[in-house]
Amino acid sequence: MVSLKWCCKQKDGIKIVNPNDNLALGYIKMAEDSLGTMNREKPYNRTFAVSACYYSMYYSLYSVCAKIGVKCEIHNCTIEFMKQILNEFYSKKDLNIIKKAFDIRIIVQYYVDKIVDSNDINLIFSIAPLFVSKTKEILMKINEDKIKEIRRKIEEIIN
Repeated sequence: MVSLKWCCKQKDGIKIVNPNDNLALGYIKMAEDSLGTMNREKPYNRTFAVSACYYSMYYSLYSVCAKIGVKCEIHNCTIEFMKQILNEFYSKKDLNIIKKAFDIRIIVQYYVDKIVDSNDINLIFSIAPLFVSKTKEILMKINEDKIKEIRRKIEEIIN
């Protein structure tokens, strides 16, 4: 299990960078593209569709990070950031679904001998578009004061 403190100490972990609206928009575009890939690949390549599903949620989450000015290349740390710091924007249900998608992606990509319940796969497929949509709303409503508050919290953890 990861902690924010641990994540902030890692080379590719949580770092404060300049907030970047253009980067945030770029990640939302990648999230939308991933949804398209997910939908297109569902009948042909379930593994690729599951991966695209997860990345649609991850990229959308990462767009919020870019808007705030947080960089992190460790997926578990980005998800922990969502859990600990973005919890007024994302619910426990949102957290659980991205974690489930992350776990399913790992299984289907790296453990060909393991079987994932198709109900779980269908669940993440159905929720991914809602997750991306919710993130777009978060991007529209997050303001400068909230961004400063979040950045202060991260700076406290880093120091």
